[in-house]
Amino acid sequence: MYKFVDLFAGIGGFRVSLQKLGMKCVFSCEIDESARTAYQRNFNDDNIRGDICEVKANEIPKHDVLCAGFPCQSFSIAGKKSGMNDQRGRLFYEILRIVEHHKPLVLMLENVRNILTVDKGEVIKTIEKKLDEAGYSVHYSLLDASDYGVPQSRERVYFACLLKGAGLKYKEPRPDRKDIFLRDVLDDVVDKRLVVHRNDIVIERKDDPEPAHKPIRIGHLNKGGQGERIYHPNGHAVTLAADSGGVGSRTGLYLIDGMVRRLSIPECKRVMGFDESHITAVGTQGYRQLGNAVIPDMVTKSYDSIVV
Repeated sequence: MYKFVDLFAGIGGFRVSLQKLGMKCVFSCEIDESARTAYQRNFNDDNIRGDICEVKANEIPKHDVLCAGFPCQSFSIAGKKSGMNDQRGRLFYEILRIVEHHKPLVLMLENVRNILTVDKGEVIKTIEKKLDEAGYSVHYSLLDASDYGVPQSRERVYFACLLKGAGLKYKEPRPDRKDIFLRDVLDDVVDKRLVVHRNDIVIERKDDPEPAHKPIRIGHLNKGGQGERIYHPNGHAVTLAADSGGVGSRTGLYLIDGMVRRLSIPECKRVMGFDESHITAVGTQGYRQLGNAVIPDMVTKSYDSIVV
């Protein structure tokens, strides 16, 4: 049985996937107290640590796979795009410290697409160089979850870093375009607090559009900025965000059964591919946790791309 460690674990997207693949988690850490509490409850894991900077490499058990959805705020379009100069960006070096000590067979990393271009490409060059020096061949793909059976447009960079000499190869996952749409994961009963009542709602498309593996924009409110665009449930959800502005902040706005509304937390879980029973915080913290999460099915696709 392969063993793995789950760094910057959030609410456990990596762990959901790898446990289903038959692996055993031997170490986890998450600095955010609310997310750590949710993780503890989901996996009955009272040994989860907090700040990885306070954990010595030799305190972490030996493992075959290292997972890390390392903090992306400094790389994200919504953030300051300060790259490795931001302390959160420098947490990559905490991963490197553990990797150099343990030399796991595989590193599975995930980050926002902006990591490829921030600081004029210097961040991704640094990551590749440091991991190469540590003994790994670095492979990464920019993948949109919409292409892989997930009803959400969510572009992320998935890394598969393979220990040189271990006989492992990488083959980019092939899109499967499963027919699942936002309409398929909606609640039967709607919390009225999710419904938007405004006089400036404009629905530009009155037809019932053909189902599509992408968000279908049909209207807007106010000036149509971020969080002010309205989409149809015959398409996919827009990217769930931990923090964003506008009336539809974090989930986007959708015209559903004649009402313009945000998505509920259970709907967001389904849009991310988590079971409805997966525990999150409630309210804003719950939305933030899901917006920060890694999609379990995308982890599985990424792992399946590694060929022995």
